[in-house]
Amino acid sequence: MAVKKRFIAGAQCPECQEQDSVMLYVESGVEVMECVACGYRKHQASDAAEKQAGGEVIGVFKPE
Repeated sequence: MAVKKRFIAGAQCPECQEQDSVMLYVESGVEVMECVACGYRKHQASDAAEKQAGGEVIGVFKPE
């Protein structure tokens, strides 16, 4: 199945400061922000997962 990626109009990359280069998509149930200009990536886990982890979340395991 193809991953649906969408660009965020007016968004600026926190790493390279390039505008209109940021896209969002869901990967393994986790929202990912990626800059197509520099390759910067940030994963956004759910609030419940972040609280349970007690720190920065590397990934969320979802058994099928």
